[in-house]
Amino acid sequence: MLPGIIGKKIGMTHVFNDDGKMVPVTVVEAGPVYVTQLKSLDKDGYTAVQVGYGDAKEKNLTFPKFGHLKKAGLTKNLRTLKEFRVESTDGLELGQEVNVSIFVDGEAVAVTGFSKGRGFAGGVKRYHFKGQHMTHGYMTHRRPLSNGATGPQRVFKGKRGPGHMGDAQVTQRGLKIVRIDAERNLLLIDGSVPGPNGAEVIIKKVSR
Repeated sequence: MLPGIIGKKIGMTHVFNDDGKMVPVTVVEAGPVYVTQLKSLDKDGYTAVQVGYGDAKEKNLTFPKFGHLKKAGLTKNLRTLKEFRVESTDGLELGQEVNVSIFVDGEAVAVTGFSKGRGFAGGVKRYHFKGQHMTHGYMTHRRPLSNGATGPQRVFKGKRGPGHMGDAQVTQRGLKIVRIDAERNLLLIDGSVPGPNGAEVIIKKVSR
């Protein structure tokens, strides 16, 4: 069985559980994905399943990708290809469609996506630096001021400061599936997941 699936973040809402408690959830349109390649230990050195997700325009289909999908018996162009490591590929075949039926209610999952890009940010916003005085004539409220070391006369690598913020791969762990809508391929996952609405995310099963 496939250990995960690719989906698209729709947005956030809330549902009520059996105890009447409101639970904030993120709605993810998960799959369907199609098996495009089966990798084995003898041939490739490891065992994995490659799946494809999302429709793409035919004009964006390259010739190598066309041959790769044709070999799997697929006649549609898939936008994203992703591998999942597995112990065995038994029960999976090329061209097979996989949907949200691989999950069950209450199952623990981890969601991977790219966080929202914030552009160039200062140290206060990026790393929550305290900043300087806001009153009494102080004129350097949020600026980093002096930097580096006197002896080496350089800035040490890894020192925190202003720079590019966000747009990085983030994995949110400790989540679980609250509800499954198999008819519309929707997963309701408790809490928030990385990325803006419409972004692709990867939902993987985790063992507690």
